[in-house]
Amino acid sequence: MATVDQCRAAVLRLAERIATDKRAAGFDRTISAAVTDLGVVFHGRLRDGVLQEISTHPATDAVPAAQVRLELRGDDLLALASGRLSFVESWLTGRIRIQASLGDLLQLRKLL
Repeated sequence: MATVDQCRAAVLRLAERIATDKRAAGFDRTISAAVTDLGVVFHGRLRDGVLQEISTHPATDAVPAAQVRLELRGDDLLALASGRLSFVESWLTGRIRIQASLGDLLQLRKLL
């Protein structure tokens, strides 16, 4: 089982990967990732490919609203960050739940 520190590091790895992708230019959204098995939510703002203002909240607290919301297990977050897990496949099989507009979902598919 993944730890909160491992998940925080995975979020930073995903942020680095997105930052190197030119298709992220102009994509400006608030994003949250609820790690269901750890009861924690990571929240930040993706602005032109740079994930900023990353904060960590207990899932029981009032977490700031996000335009793109992900729910996944810690091990799946680690696998996604390392490239062992496909974003699209994990979404289609229900390993990752996503609440976002269709446009945001299509953009994320390109970036992750």
